[in-house]
Amino acid sequence: MTARQASSAAVERFQDDRFGMFVHWGLYSLIGTNEWVMFHDRYSRHEYAQLAQRFDAPDFDADAWVQLAAEAGQRYLTITSRHHDGFSMYDTSLSEHKVTKTPFGRDPIAELAEAGARHGVRLGFFVSLVDWHHPAYRAHVREVSGLAWSDYLGFLSGQVRELCTQYGDIAQFWLDGYWPQEPHTTAFPNWFAPGGDFDFGELYELIHTLQPDAVVVNNHHAVPFPGEDVQEYEGDIAGENTHPHGINVTAPVLTAGETCQTVTSTSYGFARDVHEYRPASELASLLARAAGAGSNLLLNVGPTPEGTIPAPAADRLTRLGAWLGRAGEGIYATRAGVLRVADKFGDNSLAGHVASTRGKNDDGVHYIHLLDGSVPTSFVVDFPAGVNASSVEATLLHDGGEVRAEIRADGDSLHVTVPAERRDGLITTVRLAVQ
Repeated sequence: MTARQASSAAVERFQDDRFGMFVHWGLYSLIGTNEWVMFHDRYSRHEYAQLAQRFDAPDFDADAWVQLAAEAGQRYLTITSRHHDGFSMYDTSLSEHKVTKTPFGRDPIAELAEAGARHGVRLGFFVSLVDWHHPAYRAHVREVSGLAWSDYLGFLSGQVRELCTQYGDIAQFWLDGYWPQEPHTTAFPNWFAPGGDFDFGELYELIHTLQPDAVVVNNHHAVPFPGEDVQEYEGDIAGENTHPHGINVTAPVLTAGETCQTVTSTSYGFARDVHEYRPASELASLLARAAGAGSNLLLNVGPTPEGTIPAPAADRLTRLGAWLGRAGEGIYATRAGVLRVADKFGDNSLAGHVASTRGKNDDGVHYIHLLDGSVPTSFVVDFPAGVNASSVEATLLHDGGEVRAEIRADGDSLHVTVPAERRDGLITTVRLAVQ
């Protein structure tokens, strides 16, 4: 039987969106080091569960979070419904280890869904496959509880069903925790190794039946399985393979891709002592490079235990939104670039300093993103096989003004000139309309 996939319209909409907000928020935010602190500090299930008595998030405002995402130009918001610590951040009926059993006492995901509907930001869910709290996940705990692996699968599919049916139109399901050949699973089997198969086919069938317009992502760093709609590149751009742990070596297979990155470049959850946030220029470059590789950027923030998004993160997002207001045409509803941009000698010295995207309708519209000031005043653009220019119009997205683009090499190349005084303060995007 052919695996059910998300609708083609859903995949296209996901590709058009290009930019989303990732949110890691949970009990680990109280400790303020990272989202894996239960494992890193080797908490017992009982010790860690006591944190729930302290979770009150007095400043949480779903509307403020979603409005920030909208102002940043992010079209979807994917939040941890349950991370590896097993604590559910919504009002699940399948566990008492949940946010509505804390002093906070509310369902933040329900509030985010309502705010998303108001601001046009769709909701997505991070769902952990690992669960350090559930009595049927870890082998020793399973022995003590007398439960079976099938009990955990029932819990997992039950939560996915709840998420599919209680919060409206869902953008994506982002699964994490299945890494059969990676060091954490093999070195720490008592924490990470599953007790059997996850039955992904049945899980994906459930999602695609109940939410046909939701895309499925599984962050397993391997060739996508049937039923998965988007190929994920954790902390990396498709094809660059720069992650320090070498986890993204699988070649692109699916046309829809996504890279998840975080604003601090360290943990995804709130880190109290981390004060170095990536500059807006670096984050804008990530977005342009991801789009140039045919991928979305899912940019993470780690809210504080009080329920606010840290001011440095909000500042970066606001600056990204301002840039997208000027240059978003070159990001949204684009597809992977096909142009090669070189210096005036034709050398590849500009790799990493430029990115290109193209209009999704293949109507001859291309975008060249000059990512930093190292790109020279004039540069060469080479067309791929089968593309030849008889005319070209070059304009800057941030001001609409024309720049010089000279057809060279009998139409196989362009010579483009963008003087320093004409450039944008963040990233300069040149629109090329080629015939």
